[in-house]
Amino acid sequence: MLEILKTYGVFYLIGQYPNGPLGGLTLTLLLAALALLLALPVGLLLALCRISPFPVLRWPVTVLVYVVRGTPLLMVIFWAYFLLPSLTGHKTDQFSTMLTALVIFDGAYLAEIIRSGIQSLPRGQMESARSLGLSYLQAMGLVILPQALRNMLPSLVNQFVSTIKETSLGYIISLSEISFVAGQINTQLMTRPAEVYLLLGLTYFLMCFALSRCAFWLERQLAFHTVKV
Repeated sequence: MLEILKTYGVFYLIGQYPNGPLGGLTLTLLLAALALLLALPVGLLLALCRISPFPVLRWPVTVLVYVVRGTPLLMVIFWAYFLLPSLTGHKTDQFSTMLTALVIFDGAYLAEIIRSGIQSLPRGQMESARSLGLSYLQAMGLVILPQALRNMLPSLVNQFVSTIKETSLGYIISLSEISFVAGQINTQLMTRPAEVYLLLGLTYFLMCFALSRCAFWLERQLAFHTVKV
């Protein structure tokens, strides 16, 4: 395994960059971080529609969230892969396709995380804010969301863990993320697939384990400060 890293380490980490497209571990982390960052406002908007008192907003978004959550990510990738070129008028690159699919998919999951975070707060929070003369949007933005987002931090980290693992499906559209690069290394070596894919598994484990511990630490910190208050 060390010999593989010595020979293909740079390719495994950054792909063919700077002489070709960025790939490997760097692309996986970049794609996951960017997808979660873009999916957060999408999920926030969907969550606000989900709890809206207006049925014209609540019901269509509820159906959308349930449809996306009930659809495999693989199907969402295929939708993005075939739909984006027809909308944009030109062939979309693999990175944009995968990013779009992840934003749609993660947006639906984040919508439920944010919705549950908002609804977990006592109703008196909103009533008190409204009694002070704040509008619904002001009360939501200044009083409710800051508390809800603080409580949702561990869940957001866990979602980031899921997003990192979801990037591996970029393999099917030839996106040069870390699992695709590992497949290319295995093709060149031919005789050492166990070592190559063990290295890939360890890489995913280390990334996800570190983030899971971070989420656990955040949960403990939030619980400690809640009890202290």
